Amino acid sequence: MASRRLLSSLLRSSARRSSSRSPISSPNPRIPLSNTSRASPYGYLLNRVAQYATSAAAASPPSKPPSTNLDAGRSGKITDEFTGAGAIGQVCQVIGAVVDVRFDEGLPPILTALEVLDHSIRLVLEVAQHLGENMVRTIAMDGTEGLVRGQKVLNTGSPITVPVGRATLGRIINVIGEPIDEKGDLKTDHYLPIHREAPAFVEQATEQQILVTGIKVVDLLAPYQRGGKIGLFGVDLMCLDVSDVTFSILTGGFSVFAGVGERTREGNDLYREMIESGVIKLGDKQAESKCALVYGQMNEPPGARARVGLTGLTVAEHFRDAEGQDVLLFIDNIFRFTQGVLDGKYDDLSEQSFYMVGGIEEVIAKAEKIAKESAA
Repeated sequence: MASRRLLSSLLRSSARRSSSRSPISSPNPRIPLSNTSRASPYGYLLNRVAQYATSAAAASPPSKPPSTNLDAGRSGKITDEFTGAGAIGQVCQVIGAVVDVRFDEGLPPILTALEVLDHSIRLVLEVAQHLGENMVRTIAMDGTEGLVRGQKVLNTGSPITVPVGRATLGRIINVIGEPIDEKGDLKTDHYLPIHREAPAFVEQATEQQILVTGIKVVDLLAPYQRGGKIGLFGVDLMCLDVSDVTFSILTGGFSVFAGVGERTREGNDLYREMIESGVIKLGDKQAESKCALVYGQMNEPPGARARVGLTGLTVAEHFRDAEGQDVLLFIDNIFRFTQGVLDGKYDDLSEQSFYMVGGIEEVIAKAEKIAKESAA
């Protein structure tokens, strides 16, 4: 209440001082009216503060609206596009299949393919993590023997890109699309990245149809759904070969086999059996082949085994989308595919974290607990 009374008195004093400045006549003509009549000191100070605030508000320019560019970066684009093509980085650290690369500018986005320059073989690295300070952590698609610190690395500005189309029929390629069957280079103008957006739901068929394979046991007891997925247990390569033959004869479509972590002997046996059955043809009749093979063998690094399934899927998607063919995609096997995904991803966790625990979340929690205890 006391503060309210003080404020009221200050306002009244300021109002009396303002009214005394108006040009009105004095009731006593002998006493001239002064334009500088003194008022209460509190009212005078309050009036000066009000005048200063009003003049400052009038003189200040209008404030600019807040910027809508949320951390757009130097390019001014907030997108997930692959940028920075042509940027050169340097290898900073090599830990098995994990390679850390530093870029002075143009940090490559996640899943970007990098190529090591001046190396004995074509070594492709895929960006898996941003470590900060212009450094990225990558996964090698091949062996890192001979890779040294300071070696130059080129940013390709795109994901891993592989050749697709009829040129891949009857051929064996690896995770980065290089032919490994000693039959020469692939002659094609069609290339696709292995990381792409999945088809929208409106583009997918809603009706259920049976895909006839020609194997009576499968078609009767466990028929394939067209456009669906199915898991087979205890199936050897001979059954896969029979499926390829009957599928290509009955439907006229193509089949793609992605060997994830397969033994070299098994992959060679499947290739020979497909040649004998006529699914794969050599020489001048290679264009009549009905199957493409994509291998990421057991001796390959974890990065190759984790991405060879996507390479086979990319080859199969081209036959489906560009040529409108029915495609039978075999991935053998999914268990080794998951192993390839996990290998190298949790290498920074100690061995103690994996002792007497269940899921991977518990492992990570235990690793953090061990790290805190060690720091204390």
